[in-house]
Amino acid sequence: MSSLEYPDDLRYTSDHEWVRDQGASVLRVGITSYAQDALGDVVYVSLPTVGDTVAVGDPVGEVESTKSVSDIYAPVAGEITAVNDNLDATPELINTDNYVEGWMYEIRVEDTGVLDDLLDAEAYQAQLD
Repeated sequence: MSSLEYPDDLRYTSDHEWVRDQGASVLRVGITSYAQDALGDVVYVSLPTVGDTVAVGDPVGEVESTKSVSDIYAPVAGEITAVNDNLDATPELINTDNYVEGWMYEIRVEDTGVLDDLLDAEAYQAQLD
């Protein structure tokens, strides 16, 4: 598993999502190296709708691979402010560059303190073992 990366500047969920603070109470969300590796080749991504308000744990989309379909869950509560339209044409970005080009959506939160409720890279990796 050492070939999979988990950047220290991100927060993680036990559902294998990563969260990056973009500033201005906006968080960017995607799936971890572990998740994209377990899924295999991603062929389709269903994303939430900009303007939707979601609660923690709400299903907000799906990732379809050659092996399975997996739900994406909201790691925090807030309003969806952007989605990565590039995934419509090139869903494989989730496999090739999941932390940069393969991000999924952005969500505006009331308080970025919610990040403290998520796992750091070390805690996330520990739960994988």
